[in-house]
Parts: sequence; C-alpha cells; structure tokens
Amino acid sequence: MRGALPLRVGLVCSLLLMAASARAQQAVPVFTGEGLPASLDAIVEAAGRTDVVFLGEQHDDSLGHTLQLALLRRIHERHGATRYVTLSMEMFETDVQTVLDEYLAGLITEPHFLRASRPWDNYARDYRPMVEYAKAHALPVVAANAPRRYVNRVSRRGPASLDSLWSDVRAAYLPPLPYPAPTPAYRSKWDALMGGGAAHGPAAAGPSNALMAQALWDATMGHRIAGALARVPNTLVVHPVGAFHVERNVGTPDALRHYRPGVRVLVVTMRPDAAWNAEAHAGLGDFVVLTGR
Repeated sequence: MRGALPLRVGLVCSLLLMAASARAQQAVPVFTGEGLPASLDAIVEAAGRTDVVFLGEQHDDSLGHTLQLALLRRIHERHGATRYVTLSMEMFETDVQTVLDEYLAGLITEPHFLRASRPWDNYARDYRPMVEYAKAHALPVVAANAPRRYVNRVSRRGPASLDSLWSDVRAAYLPPLPYPAPTPAYRSKWDALMGGGAAHGPAAAGPSNALMAQALWDATMGHRIAGALARVPNTLVVHPVGAFHVERNVGTPDALRHYRPGVRVLVVTMRPDAAWNAEAHAGLGDFVVLTGR
C-alpha cells in the first residue's frame, strides 16, 4: 500500500495537466530568437526539419512543464507518421535505463519503477505526464544524464579521475573518455553565472573541476542523444533539459555536434517572464516561450 499514494497522486497530476494543456497553449507568448512573434504551431513545424528539439526549462516552472507535454504530444501527432519520435530526458541517469525500459514495456509496476529509478522530487507533477504519454504511445525514452556520483567525482578530483572507474562501467554509463571540454562560449556563460569567474582562476588555467563536472552532464546527454539518432534512421528526439544546458545553442548542443557532426538542432527555451525583453531574451534559442503571464 505504500506505493499506492504516489501512484494516485501521479494520476491526478497527469489528468490536471492534460486538462490545463489546451488552456495553457491559447495565450502563451512565443517569439523567435530575434524577437519576432511566433507560435507553438511554428515550433511544431520547425521540429520536422530538425533531428533534435531541445526544450530548455526552469525546473520549477509548472507552466513550462505543461507546455513541454503539449509540444511532445503535438510533435508526435504531426510528425510521428514519418519520424521515429523519441523522448530523451535529463531527469533520468544512464544507469537506470534498464529500469525505465522495463516500466515502459509493462514488465514492472510503477511503484517499483519509482523506487529503482531515483526520479526527481517533482517527477509526479512535472515529468510523469511525458513518460506516461511515451508509454501509452510506445515511444522510446532515453535516460540521458550522467550518474550524479560520477559528476561528483569530477567536481572533487577532476575529469581524469574517471579513468580509475572500471572499463565496463565507463562504457555503460558515460561518454567515451576524455569527453569534450566546454567551448569558449559555454565557458563565458558559466563564468557569468558564477559571478565573473574570479573564483575559478584565470582563463589560462583551463576549466575548473566544477565546470568540467557540468560538461560531463552535457557530454553524456549529447552522447546518448547521438546514440538514439544512430540506432533508428529518421529519428526525431525531443529532449527536455535545464535551459542553461542549451541556451544560446551551447552546452549539450555542442556535445551533440561533437558526437554527431551535421546534426540539425532546434533550441526552444522557456523563461518565466511576462514580456519580451531584447536584452534578456534575444538569441537564447531558435524560439523563446514566455511562461510568466
């Protein structure tokens, strides 16, 4: 009985989000990266001309999560007849892929899935609806993120410390080593987030362990998405992820291009703001969705 409550809560949240989805789409402001008015329909159409749609989120933005579900559903409905639509998620780590696959295949119950997959605290409200949509429509779901224990190891001891892991562990859960370092554009964005980078030493010293830990997340997600694209021709991946990983087309998109040159990427970033601000929003993505109405 202990697993029944999360299941009931998840079901209620899914029903509420599905009911709210249509209302949420009616008035949400959408812009191109240049600030021109756009729409969710424009995002869905653009998705058909790409290989990967990054849905950059703020993790606590409930309307943003509702719109992610709406976009996943609409992309699948619009393109699923000709494209192999796949959901990839930052919110699951690579070492739970088997558990995720077992749940999607109906081999294990949801309570067992939840106990074994280490879902985020807001899973029932914000991410379960996407997983359940994928399950109901037989869409693959990729557990794309690096296991946190290895990211922590890099933050403490540097990326070379991953060489000490057993080779089968590295092959199963991480990208090939050494993984790509962050680009200068991504490093500048990181330094700005960290208050100018003074605490991380001069540029000549190279990326800090903290930044290389961040880069491990990006490299792992990029590598897993590239693998999904390689497995089935004409795959279209939808990847919800923290916006910092993808805004300005750097981070995870850089890593993906490293592993799959020539890949076509669409970056949609969601910001909890009410009005367009060119200084804050221009260039964040191919589309910018404002959820702070």
